[in-house]
Amino acid sequence: MEEEVTFILDSAEESMNGSISHLEKALVKIRAGKASPVMLSTVMVEYYGSQTPLSQVSNINTPDARTLSIQPWEKSILPEIETAIINSNLGFNPMNNGEMIIINVPPLTEERRIQLVKQAKSEAEDAKVSIRSARQEANKELKTLEISEDRQKNAELDIQELTDKYSKKVDAIFGVKETEIMKV
Repeated sequence: MEEEVTFILDSAEESMNGSISHLEKALVKIRAGKASPVMLSTVMVEYYGSQTPLSQVSNINTPDARTLSIQPWEKSILPEIETAIINSNLGFNPMNNGEMIIINVPPLTEERRIQLVKQAKSEAEDAKVSIRSARQEANKELKTLEISEDRQKNAELDIQELTDKYSKKVDAIFGVKETEIMKV
């Protein structure tokens, strides 16, 4: 019985860790002032009849903190890349010089920074919901085990401690991202 309780605790912790990983990936995509190739990670380009991620048809660089340069493997797809960036609603205005596409990343306005903080807060809340759902699932599994009432209460306390620990991690990660976004 003890190993089943340990298994439930481990799987709950693994699920909560997954929520943290997902949050970190989601927050990387929220821009915080300086240019990053990750900003274009959601852009899909029409390439030989199929939708392909931009990073698989080109080389994306950041020559400086405010500029992204996109060098496609084939120059013939420059117009498709340009159209894909415009249609992605990222707010970028690509410039095609015939060799590559250059994007000047505009500085964030105060209003846009506030919107990005709200977006980050929403991602953090989603992570917390996911963590609480892992707690709920673990508690439900515990109830199906035939263990003493004391052991069940102790296991539920352990799960709650995990939940609190991971919720604090979410708050810390969000705090760092909020500071990064609001810094001018």
